[in-house]
Amino acid sequence: MTILLEWSVEKLQPYVELTSNEIFAVLEVPPRPELGDVAFPCYALARKWKKSPEAIAGELADRFNAGASDVRAEAAGSYLNLFFDPRQWAPRLLAAALEHEYGYSADGEGERVVIDLSSPNIAKPFGVGHLRSTMIGNALANLYRASGYEVVTVNHIGDWGTQFGKLMAAYKRWGDEEQLKQSPIRESLRLYVKFHEETEQDETLEDEGRRWFWRLENGDPEALKLWHYFVSFSLEEFERVYARLGVTFNHTLGESFYNDKMGAVVEQLREQQLLVESDGAQVVRLDDQGIPPCLILKSDGTTIYPTRDLATALYRRREMKADRLLYVVGGEQKLHFQQVFSVLQRMGMDWAVNCEHIPFGLMKIDGRKMSTRKGQVVYLDTVLDEAVRKAEAIIEEKNAGLANRREVAEAVGIGAIVFNDLKHSRMLEVDFSLDEAIRFEGETGPYVQYTAARCYKLLRTGMTRGLAVDEIAGDSVYLTGPAAWDCLKMLGAFPAMVKEALRVHEPSVLARYLLDVSQSFNRFYHQERVLSESTEETLAKLGVVAATVQVLRTGLELLGLKAPQQI
Repeated sequence: MTILLEWSVEKLQPYVELTSNEIFAVLEVPPRPELGDVAFPCYALARKWKKSPEAIAGELADRFNAGASDVRAEAAGSYLNLFFDPRQWAPRLLAAALEHEYGYSADGEGERVVIDLSSPNIAKPFGVGHLRSTMIGNALANLYRASGYEVVTVNHIGDWGTQFGKLMAAYKRWGDEEQLKQSPIRESLRLYVKFHEETEQDETLEDEGRRWFWRLENGDPEALKLWHYFVSFSLEEFERVYARLGVTFNHTLGESFYNDKMGAVVEQLREQQLLVESDGAQVVRLDDQGIPPCLILKSDGTTIYPTRDLATALYRRREMKADRLLYVVGGEQKLHFQQVFSVLQRMGMDWAVNCEHIPFGLMKIDGRKMSTRKGQVVYLDTVLDEAVRKAEAIIEEKNAGLANRREVAEAVGIGAIVFNDLKHSRMLEVDFSLDEAIRFEGETGPYVQYTAARCYKLLRTGMTRGLAVDEIAGDSVYLTGPAAWDCLKMLGAFPAMVKEALRVHEPSVLARYLLDVSQSFNRFYHQERVLSESTEETLAKLGVVAATVQVLRTGLELLGLKAPQQI
């Protein structure tokens, strides 16, 4: 629809005393087709023209219709409604939608964006809770690339901290080496949960965990050997899950990577006289911004998360040459990032204004927050396997002869899980339900994928009749039916939806749009005959099919989903 809005600006400008931006800002899409394709509210002219909006609408309609033949205007109360002639404008919409890399732009050319996403913790399961940061971040990276930005993705692995001391203490007390080799993640989780259960009875365990982490920080050979083992099997497991999700990273750097970079940060803060003592700890006060002090050094002189994230931001700016830094991290970390970004500004880092936290709501189970230490984790693999199994069963029922059935089931099943998350606003809390996540009916990823597969099938059928896609012609009366016209108008909004999804960092904008495109196309498919006896009619309507599948395929890819040609 946005292409029509842009064309409406061109048509209206000769008749109104407003700039193109002012016109575009007030244009609306009528709620019903019979009210036109675009509506211009005449309130914007009432003060200048010293007339009522109703009178202005009537006057504009008369002047507009006297000068235009391809767009008709009607006054409706305070609105001027524009009706574009489908015979003249449908071919233009179709041509635009069939352009190479439709929806892509060069808006961000010359700017590098570093995106922090996923960031699971070593020696802990990759649960469904990790899906949010991973797939929201992946979709945003794709949207930035499609908009011309140079994108650098970083997986900031949690591979350091007192939790490793606790895990080592647990392993030395209750660990089974053979079990750890056979099932490292599950055995690590068992040990971690047991440690916290036992701590309730024996408080000395906490000290034991801290001693093991002290040994690790000070290079103890046994602690380092255990740590390297935990890291190696975890990374191997993570990579397997990422491969299923189709997610890759430019850099996978653990928190430990920044261990030797934090001292310089502390020294700089000290030189700039930003550090002050508070109960034996060293903090940067942020009272003037109404937020609590940022803890830099604990009372025992050790660093903490803010110190590490300051070093991380400085490294990404200086070494990765970032123009913008984005952190796709849960909303519960809002205060933490406010503190870190504020401290960067106190340090004189003007670029800190280009650091942004992209928060998202919690994923819960039965209304409760997931907790690794309590063992309340749903393994993502379990969810993906169940979704793929269900997808394969449906494919077996509907298309048993499909050659690459397992591959398609993987794409559709995983697509169901990912789309189910991305279609919701990222700030909403999600109460995870396996039955809901793997639903294949209604507003789902498989519905969009099935629609794309239907388009591919129509195009294949057209080719078996000797018709080639490059012969598609859109300059005919066959594009003027209500369903075809509505579908083309919907396709015309794709570039704007990509821009809007990126502007607000909301993949759900694009996901909801793809559902609308699918619904619009399926109405066209059911109401109008695509493959008819007329070659000219078939080619025109196959143009709508080809444009639809291009938008659906590109949109799904931007969200991190595949669009199988057969399902």
